[in-house]
Amino acid sequence: MSDVSTGTGKVVVNRAMSLDGFIAGPGHAMDWIFEYLTADTFPEVMAATGAMLVGRGTYEVAKRMADQDTPYDGGGQFVLTHEPPDEPDPTVTFLTCDIEEAVATARSAAGGKNLEILGADVAAQCLQRGLVDEILVYVLPVLLGDGVRFSPPSLDRIDLEPFSNTQSGAVTMLRFHVRK
Repeated sequence: MSDVSTGTGKVVVNRAMSLDGFIAGPGHAMDWIFEYLTADTFPEVMAATGAMLVGRGTYEVAKRMADQDTPYDGGGQFVLTHEPPDEPDPTVTFLTCDIEEAVATARSAAGGKNLEILGADVAAQCLQRGLVDEILVYVLPVLLGDGVRFSPPSLDRIDLEPFSNTQSGAVTMLRFHVRK
């Protein structure tokens, strides 16, 4: 466990992924995810989540998608960014600190529940620094051909231990412990 631990909840990278390894399509498109995955597909994941830490890019994509009625209540939302927006968003806490402090802040707000990490860059930073306990991947039955890969080529090897796989309709959820 990392030294930013502040409760019983885990730090979980949460990803929906196409079968060919993309977490977003060309132009960062993510609308394809909601053809398969809804908030009630795996309700136990949402119930175990107390806060979310996302990057600015993921936040911007989510704002564009807000009109598509794709609600996800994962607790408090924290956005790690170099530059907070000019107009504040009352539903979000913007953080301009380093990744360790961001994880500690969001994890504290999770109230003992899991901290969900969303977004390619923030997740890679957390993985590189050994801050992640689990990776949860929803594998969706689609080939995108291009887009944002599951992990950047700069990410070093990280060993995982599978501990669960569950099918719900067309979606397969894979869960892994990160070996420390």
